[in-house]
Amino acid sequence: MSYIAPKMQAKFETLSIDLKNCILEREVTINNTQDLIRILEEIVEESDENIK
Repeated sequence: MSYIAPKMQAKFETLSIDLKNCILEREVTINNTQDLIRILEEIVEESDENIK
């Protein structure tokens, strides 16, 4: 189960529903902006690998 810190909830809610679901499926903890950026970078890397 993923955890989004209350102070990060507003930023998290600005993401598309598909992206939010992708993040939540990963069972991650997002406490700050750096955590969110790290997860987003992982998603981008994985999608780049799938395109190749």
